[in-house]
Amino acid sequence: MPRLTRRIPGSIIALVLATACVALFQLPVATIGSSFGGIPTGLPKISIPAFRPDLILPLLPSALTVALLAAVESLLSAVVADSMTGDRHNSNVELVAQGIANLFSPMFGGIPATGAIARTATNVRSGAKTPVSGMIHALTLLMILLVAAPLARYVPLATLAAVLFVVAYNMGEWKEIGVILRLSLADKAVWAATFFLTVFADLTVAVEVGIALAALLYIYRIAQTTTVEPVTSEYIEEGRLHILQDKQVPPYVTILRIHGPFLFGTTDKLEEATSDLNAFAPVVVLRLRNMTALDATGLYALERLADRLKKSGRTLLLCGAREQPERLLEQAEFLEHVGRENILPHVAAALERAEQINAEFGGLGNEVAAEMQEQSL
Repeated sequence: MPRLTRRIPGSIIALVLATACVALFQLPVATIGSSFGGIPTGLPKISIPAFRPDLILPLLPSALTVALLAAVESLLSAVVADSMTGDRHNSNVELVAQGIANLFSPMFGGIPATGAIARTATNVRSGAKTPVSGMIHALTLLMILLVAAPLARYVPLATLAAVLFVVAYNMGEWKEIGVILRLSLADKAVWAATFFLTVFADLTVAVEVGIALAALLYIYRIAQTTTVEPVTSEYIEEGRLHILQDKQVPPYVTILRIHGPFLFGTTDKLEEATSDLNAFAPVVVLRLRNMTALDATGLYALERLADRLKKSGRTLLLCGAREQPERLLEQAEFLEHVGRENILPHVAAALERAEQINAEFGGLGNEVAAEMQEQSL
């Protein structure tokens, strides 16, 4: 089906055709009806669960794990939707809404719900542009529950298994494994531990261990950013190449800086600062002199920025990266997104590279900068 059209998900076609074959030809296969007696019709009755204080401590680890998984899955779905639509989600709104929904869901016999990457991506590929698509999805499920529930008894379990298998495979993001294997040994160890514990142990254990290892790695990297060294004449001379006070910034250049560790939990600040690329000059210089640490999430944010700037017709230059961030940029093939010639040792070299780019484009940068200045006036 994806080769013919992406507006109609292939899983729906498979489900409808398989269900029709079972219903018409009375095929002797296990179905929802034969295994579970069908789907209940009508609206579920509200039932407030009894409060059991003795279950708080035994259930607390599992409850926290489910809450963390739900939050991560929903935010990942929102990030996927952002990358496909060019929009930007509000993480606080997403999590608060999900929390409220999951507080009321058990009262109707439901289980915790999250945003789903596969469903979100399918929704966007089918033409969804606003939250109305989610409302239509909910209303469609309601109509199936009220009207078409008797027909669901013919749905074969083998077809459901196939659909779940394909969805699970597509959610694996297998191409990302190659990127992960190029990261530092510590990053690979955290990923491998979480991966194998998920497969061979338990999802709850895997998430708890993975979060603990990621937190320890975060603390280790923050600790590495603290240095105590004497100020020498060589240090002072080297610093002159990085300062901006004695340098002239041309109108075709916009300079951004990252100050502090650029790790997971802080990358949204880069998204906020670059939300409107039309306000930026043709050449964007990102100073990394004061970026003390970088991880895989921060690296992905830089890759996204480079791709967004390239798509808008702008060029990204990076300069002044310290030892740990520079090593990670090299390992993860970040050069494919930026180009080796656009990663410079200091801001002086970055301004020289910007001048070269401006000259190659015949002064186009000056014209764009002048136009931006006129618009601002």
